[in-house]
Amino acid sequence: MNIASLFSGGKDSAYAMFMAQKEEHEVKVLITVRSENPESYMFHVPNIDLTKMQAEAMEIPLLFKSTMGVKEEELKDLKDAVLEAMNRYEITGLVSGAIYSNYQRKRIDDIASELGLKSLLPLWKRKPKKMLKEMVDEGFKIIISAVAAGGLGPEWLGRKIDHKTIEALSCLHDTCYVCTAGEGGEFETLVVDAPFFNKRIEIMDAEKTWDGQSGIYVVKDAQLVEKEN
Repeated sequence: MNIASLFSGGKDSAYAMFMAQKEEHEVKVLITVRSENPESYMFHVPNIDLTKMQAEAMEIPLLFKSTMGVKEEELKDLKDAVLEAMNRYEITGLVSGAIYSNYQRKRIDDIASELGLKSLLPLWKRKPKKMLKEMVDEGFKIIISAVAAGGLGPEWLGRKIDHKTIEALSCLHDTCYVCTAGEGGEFETLVVDAPFFNKRIEIMDAEKTWDGQSGIYVVKDAQLVEKEN
């Protein structure tokens, strides 16, 4: 099936796409929506512009759209982007990285249904710790790009997700529920390399912002570099 991937640049959307590819679906286009509202219910915000570099690394076309991020109204902007993907790339399916959010799943399913598309959610109800370990073992290179939960301080910003980090996140499970997945906004991620990247992203310059309770790892400069064999 020819599909579009709702792509945020983070671990879940990237791994969902990877899983869809393993099922022999062909990702014809990525769809990224940049929200002007940092509290968007639907869309990932930190370092969203880097999806353009990620798309280049994958050699997959990207539809990059913007929304004001008004609750519910932002769904029209998403629907318009998906409709454009249908018209330009003849997709018949839509893959997304929802794990536990019924809010996100229902709205994505509704858009797909309205447009006659198959909604693919390969990560739905997966066990977060096991799934993160799979990502690391499959060769995903992921860093933490934002934190907003008890137990996650500025020292977590920019931290690479490896098996040690996964164990540390698991230990925080009682402090911030579903911390291991981060789907509730406890933390955000950025994928800098994956099995389907033809080049990897090297961060040249970044800074940490911290307001006492939450923070962002702001990538100020990055470049694509050749992957080592």
